[in-house]
Amino acid sequence: MFDYSTLKIIWWLLVGVLLVGFAIMDGHDMGVGTLLPFVGRNDLERRVVINTVGPHWDGNQVWFITGGGAIFAAWPLVYATAFSGFYWAMLVVLWALFFRPVGFDYRSKIHNSAWRSTWDWGLFIGGSVPPLIFGVAFGNLLQGVPFAFDAYMVSTYSGSFWQLLNPFALLAGVVSSAMVTLQGGTYLAHRTEGIIQARTIRAATGAALLMVLAFVGAGFWLQSIDGYRIASAIDANALPDPMTKTVVREAGAWMANYGKQPLLWLLPALGIGCALLAAMLLRLRWTLSAFVASSLAVLGVIGTAGASMFPFIMPSSSMPAASLTVWDSVSSHLTLGIMFWATLLFMPLIILYTSWAYRVMRGKVTAAYIREHDHAAY
Repeated sequence: MFDYSTLKIIWWLLVGVLLVGFAIMDGHDMGVGTLLPFVGRNDLERRVVINTVGPHWDGNQVWFITGGGAIFAAWPLVYATAFSGFYWAMLVVLWALFFRPVGFDYRSKIHNSAWRSTWDWGLFIGGSVPPLIFGVAFGNLLQGVPFAFDAYMVSTYSGSFWQLLNPFALLAGVVSSAMVTLQGGTYLAHRTEGIIQARTIRAATGAALLMVLAFVGAGFWLQSIDGYRIASAIDANALPDPMTKTVVREAGAWMANYGKQPLLWLLPALGIGCALLAAMLLRLRWTLSAFVASSLAVLGVIGTAGASMFPFIMPSSSMPAASLTVWDSVSSHLTLGIMFWATLLFMPLIILYTSWAYRVMRGKVTAAYIREHDHAAY
């Protein structure tokens, strides 16, 4: 069995893997939903777009559910504090997600243009709103969240929903939205052909350029934002108690890890370089390679945020000492150990059945296919 401090690091990495997996797998079908009203100009074209992700979008939700469950089990203080402080933002995500199962299942059941157009925009909302909110949430984490603990370790959030929509957080939301749109665009280009593919490539190329510009802009802006640094000794094997440390805010603190470990600069380079590479590969019609490059860009962007904040998970702007970190917001040693072995057992199964499902559903979705399977297709 690993010691407590090692398991804390392992679970920081595993939660990161789940977030990246969610952004790659669930992100590409959300990206397709975002592009749906723009690359499909009539009902038949939109059905082609929907059927590229319709058979498997719900299977991709396992990454979303598993990520939330992992945060609940591994970082209970983070889960409780975040879901309380970001309550209204989480509800907006939930309401947007409602459109997805109903839209996929019922959109093509009725031959009515108004009905189908309404659900097309519902799928757009379900695909575009969650990535925007998640990006805004990361932007607020990098600035610090106004929460504090009382003597009974009950958290109190002193901000409001509208305070979350500050300029830097909105810029982070643009990065997230453009990243997911690029991810969806590369997948959609791989599964379609003709005019739909051409429109998708143009849209995905624009998303790649927007993502790079917003990501670089956010990086320069971040250097002027007061980051967080632990100024006291940390016992990595101690029982979790976030109130036993001293935390200070300093300009440029979020860049400190890059100074200590220069190899971390590969992460933002991966995010920028692979996004541009994906756009170039799309122009060459090397769509599968573009999807791989886009997925690596996702890894680079999320990894950059994680590397900047480490060891912080949820910094507090109103009570810095209450900031939640990798060391003091986790579950018990036994819980982390049991979850680790369960992950080793079930993660390969998830990857195996996902790979099998995508292999079965490989190939182009065409207008001829939709006409032939009019009553069975989405």
